[in-house]
Amino acid sequence: MKSKTEMRNPATLHIDKADTATMLRLMQTENENAAKAVGQALEAIGAVVDHCYERMKRGGRLFYIGCGTSGRLGVLDASECPPTFGVDAGVVVGLIAGGDRALRYATEGTEDNPDLAAVDLKAHGLCEKDCVIGISAAGGAAYVVGGLKYAASAGAYTACITSNEHTAIAAVSEDEIVTDTGAEVITGSTRMKAGTAQKLVLNMISTSLMIKLGYVYENLMINLKPSNVKLKRRMIGIVSDISGAAEERAEAALDCSDWNIRAAVEKIKSENA
Repeated sequence: MKSKTEMRNPATLHIDKADTATMLRLMQTENENAAKAVGQALEAIGAVVDHCYERMKRGGRLFYIGCGTSGRLGVLDASECPPTFGVDAGVVVGLIAGGDRALRYATEGTEDNPDLAAVDLKAHGLCEKDCVIGISAAGGAAYVVGGLKYAASAGAYTACITSNEHTAIAAVSEDEIVTDTGAEVITGSTRMKAGTAQKLVLNMISTSLMIKLGYVYENLMINLKPSNVKLKRRMIGIVSDISGAAEERAEAALDCSDWNIRAAVEKIKSENA
């Protein structure tokens, strides 16, 4: 029996004959369905966040492993954590079958090797404090299955994100997140609805973890780094928002505090005391 992500979508059987406006309406309807599928999985997402937090607050790391679109989305989410939250690049790590080349070029054959993810995880010194989340829309990628098995043998926490039930990756994970996105607009093209759902879930997991770990103040990115003009302006605005100081004073405090937001805010508070 075909998995839902490989079935034909009856709503788009004749999309090849549709005009542009109709094509876009059909796609947007399915985009909305992807978001609804994530909403139905919130309890499972929360459980994964809480289990990861328990390990990460003791110094553990979060690894995403995946192939193709799923792997690229994992790498994307991991790569955005340092500039967004100021964490080291090794705190959230994305691994994709085929390595960095696979970010730009299709390397589908690598997803069929169950041993490659173990090699990748070993290279990072995976241990019992860490967490590994396998991502596979269909749920059967051998690279992901093998990586989750190795992670479990190393004592790491394991979870998975998929768009189908009763999958191979779920069978070797402690927890599973199923976003039931159903048949794709273009049959089997899981870079669409399933990929959209994965992106949403990954954003939610990493952001929730960074909040719980103390990298967010109220709803502000408190650990930004001044790597470009845009981020410097944002940092000035954050210090101004928190302290109530004018932007000129906020910038001066940042200059005196090596562009550390927390230190700049404390400096302004001490001057106001």
